[in-house]
Amino acid sequence: MQISQRLKLLRVEKGLSQKSVAENIGLLYQQYARYENGINEIPVKHLITLAKFYGVSLDYLVGMTDER
Repeated sequence: MQISQRLKLLRVEKGLSQKSVAENIGLLYQQYARYENGINEIPVKHLITLAKFYGVSLDYLVGMTDER
């Protein structure tokens, strides 16, 4: 599973919109949407922020493990 797919899965599981996630982590909505849609690569600093926000490991987020 790609990072973008994991981001969408985690967001949907929490019942959040792309806009609310973006606001919570300090990104513009469009920027987060591009990450989730796989259009833009995600900088490491944002990957770390997203892993913390969703309460998962960075390894899970980037697809190195299926254990959250």
